Amino acid sequence: MQQQIQQMCFAIKDVKELQLQAPGQIIILDVRDPDEYEASHIPFAINIPLSELGNRLKELPKNNIIVTACGKGAGRSAQAAALLRQMGFNKANYLCGGTFGWFEAL
Repeated sequence: MQQQIQQMCFAIKDVKELQLQAPGQIIILDVRDPDEYEASHIPFAINIPLSELGNRLKELPKNNIIVTACGKGAGRSAQAAALLRQMGFNKANYLCGGTFGWFEAL
């Protein structure tokens, strides 16, 4: 598990497993715009758009695993995870495949 926390991209199956094993320790952070979030989002994901993330860091606990998500993954979500890491959120990662991949994996 420690190796997964160090990587930048979390596989969907690993996130789902963490949600089951440690539900209070993982946060899925959807960094898309509110209209994109409202159209479809991962259950229990919270929405803080990438453009607002720097101003809303106090809303996120630093000790939790944070997995950022966007539509396809590796775009805005990778930027968000990198920003979070720069700001001291050492357990920030992004979701491989993004929100679209999450629903395709169902």
